[in-house]
Amino acid sequence: AETSSSVVFENIKGCQPNFLRMLLENISGLAVDDDFTVEVIPEINVAVATFIKRIDTEEFVKKCTRHKRVKEFKMTARVLELTQSVKVENVPASVSTDYIAVYFESARNGGGPVSDVQLFPEENSAIVTFCDRKGNA
Repeated sequence: AETSSSVVFENIKGCQPNFLRMLLENISGLAVDDDFTVEVIPEINVAVATFIKRIDTEEFVKKCTRHKRVKEFKMTARVLELTQSVKVENVPASVSTDYIAVYFESARNGGGPVSDVQLFPEENSAIVTFCDRKGNA
């Protein structure tokens, strides 16, 4: 079975983004920006590390869970589940379905071919459906 190339870190509020990036470099032995990207979502105390370089994300999660700094910050790590659809929130009213599709098709954002975008302007959200289960930025 295929596993996701993204790992979700929850409860990151005590951890500065630059510190988190360095910590993940130390644990993975990889370089941020070259081998993986980190997107911090401070509103919900979450960060998502997406690996450009192929790694065993399950093994990486195990290493993170055992790491003393991760434990000190009481962070949790889990592989981002593969899904065919994602809900996108806080979508500006002016954004087109084409723009959203192109954004989520970008390999740099961990995306993949998009089969459908449904906009819900009244709740500033959209549902993006991918052609396969690879894209889940």
